Amino acid sequence: MRRLINGILAIILLSISFFACTGNKSEKLGVYTTVLNFKPGQEDEIEEALLDIKDSTHIYLEAGHYEFDNLSIAQVKHILFQGAGYDKTILDFSKQETGGEGLRVTDVNNFTIDAMTIRDSKGDLLKINNGHDVNITNIHTIWSQADSTSGGYGIYPVMCSNVLVENCYAEGASDAGIYVGQTKKAIVRNSKASKNVAGCEIENTTDAEVYDNEFYNNTAGFLIFDLPDLSQRGGNVKVYNNKIYDNNHRNFARSGHFGTYWGVGNASPGSGVIILSTSDIEIYQNDISENNTSAITIASGFTTDDKAAEKINDKYSPIPSNIKIYGNTITMGEKFPEPAYTHRIGQLLIATEAQLNKLDENRANKRIPAILYDGVTSNVLTNGTEINPDNICIDQPGENIFVFADFRNIEGGENWKPNTNIAPFQCK
Repeated sequence: MRRLINGILAIILLSISFFACTGNKSEKLGVYTTVLNFKPGQEDEIEEALLDIKDSTHIYLEAGHYEFDNLSIAQVKHILFQGAGYDKTILDFSKQETGGEGLRVTDVNNFTIDAMTIRDSKGDLLKINNGHDVNITNIHTIWSQADSTSGGYGIYPVMCSNVLVENCYAEGASDAGIYVGQTKKAIVRNSKASKNVAGCEIENTTDAEVYDNEFYNNTAGFLIFDLPDLSQRGGNVKVYNNKIYDNNHRNFARSGHFGTYWGVGNASPGSGVIILSTSDIEIYQNDISENNTSAITIASGFTTDDKAAEKINDKYSPIPSNIKIYGNTITMGEKFPEPAYTHRIGQLLIATEAQLNKLDENRANKRIPAILYDGVTSNVLTNGTEINPDNICIDQPGENIFVFADFRNIEGGENWKPNTNIAPFQCK
């Protein structure tokens, strides 16, 4: 009898376990209620299918070249939009007449887009707004002509949560090739970005990791920053095992389009990594090479906006804090890139090199140090006198590695005294 009872109990427990594990099994295993296949020449049918899409749908685009005006997916869940490969399925928006974006995805949860190239829209190529559990994999976003006529963002998840960008490539954006904004929990990995103003941007985003990527031949390789007047404050971002190199391209951001003070137009040609007005950042074990204006720049909002103090609230502080930089391999070339000489921030950095060499005769004609800290600290708000009140922590071996740029006094003539004393900022 005891054996019989135990056997019945075992069957009951097994059944409970089975149903508990399979309650959302179709979503976990990628099983979709509806599967729709299309081929080139069926663009009208594809647009209609996306407008009428229902929950749990897999749309597959066969290999070939597709021409669209714009595409939209909204207010559904458990969607897979898939091509045959980034080199096989091409979505072309070059003849776009209405709208600005290529593919816009709004209020879609558990969304995956995979294995295609999206190119040449007037505005952003792939914009995903207010999504949860978003996977962007094996996607290429490309503008044929990389200049101010390009759209702003290639891959653009914003106000999302649980985002993965993986095995992607972005080229030609007049703002950022890969951009994650106002998002909670994000991973960008095994991706590349080239020929953009910024290769990758993490903006007002929390709990992000950026690793095993290549950002090269942009104006600036990688930016982490917070801007005022947005939905959330960013921070807690780890950046590691990336290759960030040869970012010396001219800045071709649209004039006035991204804001006088806050736009990516402020990124100087020759910038590897820029950390602006954000907190709790770790930059480690990256190869940051031949970004010939500044390998890493740490800056406050006061450097780009003289009204930054008026914008402080619980979601924004212009002062970067808790920044940790360690274990990176850093090299710089012998001279500034030519586009830096005509760029507003570039000119500040060129002047910093000249002032350093003027104040210290032992420097002779040395290059500007690889890591530049603008030196605008929370002392400007508290009238404090601490040397490192915001916990900037640097552990980078080598010569000519750090400059405290003293930008607070940059217009003070003889009072402007940048220096290379790293001691107060070395990790304890």
